[in-house]
Amino acid sequence: MKRVLVVEDVVDTAHWLAERVRGAFGAGVAVTLAHTLAAAKRMADQDVFDLFVVDLGLPDGEGTDFIRHVEPVRTGAHVVVTTIYDDDDHVFRALRAGARGYLLKDQSDAVLESALRGLAADVPALSPGIARRMMDFFAQSGPALEPCDLTHRERDVLVLIAGGRSVIETASQLEISVHTVRGYVKDIYRKLGISSRAEASLKAVRMGLLRQG
Repeated sequence: MKRVLVVEDVVDTAHWLAERVRGAFGAGVAVTLAHTLAAAKRMADQDVFDLFVVDLGLPDGEGTDFIRHVEPVRTGAHVVVTTIYDDDDHVFRALRAGARGYLLKDQSDAVLESALRGLAADVPALSPGIARRMMDFFAQSGPALEPCDLTHRERDVLVLIAGGRSVIETASQLEISVHTVRGYVKDIYRKLGISSRAEASLKAVRMGLLRQG
């Protein structure tokens, strides 16, 4: 990650998040701060960023509006939510909007930096409590609530990706090229109507392809 936009209205918190970003990716990362939804949209339109770190509660709108504005599904932008909200409604609305991570602000500096650092290896940035909540939410409904119209190979790729394997690791295990894996991932996301690895994990659980826990 070379260029990061932190969208946070509380100035002290914005600077704290900027330090967590530098702790995760090195002092050389360029971090820009936006304190309103309007400013964030303007900056995103005027420049190119590798990562957006987004608060959900902004003075002139919701962080999910910004996430939809940058279109992660189409552009492949990395978006990580940082918030105080840990309820199902906020979590799943953010993921449906296209967020690829959801971190709670009450986590330690080390935990936040480690979660952000994992993005470079294509690991979802999820606070431990959020990951457990997501698994528990779908476990309550049983493992096979949704049909699975994926091909056999697409299922293999989904299970590995949803289980935390990187694209490179998946290619190695299935003995196919990284380019081919990326093609499968694109097709899987399109078929399932998802946009992130976190959602892929949830879909895999709901289709009975991946056990919770």
